[in-house]
Amino acid sequence: MRKFIISFLAITLFLTGIPISGATAASGITDLVIDLNVPQVTRDVKDNKLDLNGLHVYEDGHFMLASENLKWKSSNKNVAFVSQDGEVTLTGHNGKTFISVTDGSNNDRISIQYKGNQDKILVKKEKGARYDLIENAIEHMSMEEKVGQMLMPDFRNWNGQNVTVMNDEIAQLVKNYHLGGVILFRENTVTADQTTRLVSAYQEAAEKYGLIISIDQEGGIVTRLQTGTDFPGNMALGATRSEELAEKVGKAIGEELNALGINMNFGPVLDVNNNPDNPVIGVRSFSEDPELVSNLGNAYIKGLHETGTAATAKHFPGHGDTATDSHVGLPSVPHDLERLKEVELYPFQQAMNEGIDAIMTAHVTFPKIDDTKAISKKDGTEVAVPGTLSQKILTGLVREEMGFNGVIVTDAMNMGAIAEHFGPVDAAIRAVKAGADILLMPVGIEAVANGLYDAVNSGDISEDRLEQSVERVLTLKLNRGIVKAEVEKSLDEKVANALRVVGSAEHKAVEKEAAEKSITLVKNDSVLPLNVSSEDKIVVVGGSGYSINLLAAEVQKHHPGAVYINASDKLTAAQLAQVQGAKYIIAGTYTSSVSGRSQNASQMVMTRQLIETGIPVIAVGARNPYDVMSFLDVDAYLVQYGFKPASFAATANTIFGQNNPTGKLPVTIYNHDGSVLYGFDHGLGY
Repeated sequence: MRKFIISFLAITLFLTGIPISGATAASGITDLVIDLNVPQVTRDVKDNKLDLNGLHVYEDGHFMLASENLKWKSSNKNVAFVSQDGEVTLTGHNGKTFISVTDGSNNDRISIQYKGNQDKILVKKEKGARYDLIENAIEHMSMEEKVGQMLMPDFRNWNGQNVTVMNDEIAQLVKNYHLGGVILFRENTVTADQTTRLVSAYQEAAEKYGLIISIDQEGGIVTRLQTGTDFPGNMALGATRSEELAEKVGKAIGEELNALGINMNFGPVLDVNNNPDNPVIGVRSFSEDPELVSNLGNAYIKGLHETGTAATAKHFPGHGDTATDSHVGLPSVPHDLERLKEVELYPFQQAMNEGIDAIMTAHVTFPKIDDTKAISKKDGTEVAVPGTLSQKILTGLVREEMGFNGVIVTDAMNMGAIAEHFGPVDAAIRAVKAGADILLMPVGIEAVANGLYDAVNSGDISEDRLEQSVERVLTLKLNRGIVKAEVEKSLDEKVANALRVVGSAEHKAVEKEAAEKSITLVKNDSVLPLNVSSEDKIVVVGGSGYSINLLAAEVQKHHPGAVYINASDKLTAAQLAQVQGAKYIIAGTYTSSVSGRSQNASQMVMTRQLIETGIPVIAVGARNPYDVMSFLDVDAYLVQYGFKPASFAATANTIFGQNNPTGKLPVTIYNHDGSVLYGFDHGLGY
């Protein structure tokens, strides 16, 4: 009978010409609350401004951003005034004000007090059951809806094609499985216009709650957007030693994501890269020093948060001291808890203390914390249970020992370390039982969802356990404004804003500053900066497959006659003949593994051939800084920590004296025999 009455009312309003919202008419608004009054929501005052949102609560427990016909008011404009979109601005005068909002039928208020003599802004929430929005929402959810909030698949491809526009099948999966979020990849993000439209279509497909739209936009070698600004990565920022610059980069990345509608970044990496042989972290880490990782990581997080973008610290408890890639194998970190607290866990604990939204788990085993074993589905052997599936790590360490109340998201569940040994459904069940809140990239969304339903129905997973995770997920969504609006901005307006923000001149300036300040001059036998005439021959040698052609192009901007030799293997007689007569040789190397920088590796052999010509050689490490260990006699050595265009431009500017190198090594460079070649903090200038 209730549904009939509401439908009849809707028809009546329509016939009388009164505009209605589908969500409003169909579901029935029961209340209007200010989001900051919800107990789980926290928000900082920034530059004397505080953003408030009005939320309409519906009969079925869900809530939406109240978009129209709201009236905001301040009871004491001498203390603060409020715009009609809920932005509060404090005047700097002492006193107290009530900020109120009404939709004509429902109203709410919150108190703000400014104490100038104590430099304090006190926000006092209203109290009462009406503000238990999250608990109320969960109470009205079906078990399947609760599971859905914990699933975050990727849709990189569909029927062999990259997903760059929404299709009916994906939209139906979002609805059928009540998905809480999706992750985007490079295949999905071609242009700012296209990405904005795709993200908007995802949000439109979600029925009740806004989707977390996530991405790995770390900067540096892990940059998923095909459009926008290619910021140098974490180790480059580590070389700058600048928290201010890390915050600026985090903020610029957040602004670009926010403009596209992407609301969660899987960054920063807080792994401490104290193992030079690490094949998967390397330059994705700020440093081998836990304090530097922590300081720069928190600055980067602050920058993301300033834009309303959720941040994720990864890969907990630490992937830095491993020599195996967890995409293909199961790495192990052998340290005990005391050592982990001093090194690996330290940046994560500091980020938790500062309010990080989420942490991402590592598919790494920590036998000194959890020595639990399982039988591998791959080959029947006994394998250790990795952090992602460990209750001792996710619940015992993260929740109980470290006191983290935010979201725990797994690393990709399709990675070899998990999928092969444990199987997609069993791994998902294990992760939830261990304490994970979001399962990232489950293998086979239907099978995993149904497997979780079965586990709940059988009592293997309690519904209470699901509700703990859903509360954390909805808390994150409310804190970062990931709430469906009753009336969205027009798509054209969203696209225009994205085109204005993504790749802006302001962001390009931050990119350039970060690149130039990161360049580290490790060795210089009175060669740099170059002083050459237009007749002098300069040769640039290195593989185009390693982007060294970009270095050559930048060198040619300073010295148009520079010759480029595309080589990454032992040089032929013809190539060596091309080098003859050069005044200087610039050799670019790019390695990401131990084998790549071994003495007999092709690029290392090539560089030593160039040194043997007797012509001064300037080597450029385009990625990992360790390459110099295999060509010790080089005349000069520069490190740029990444292969993005801005870094090659900064290196060329440094070589020709237009940028004074100020970068300091964020890691130690060792010789092949384990002795120290260049210590942490080493760096030369002009």
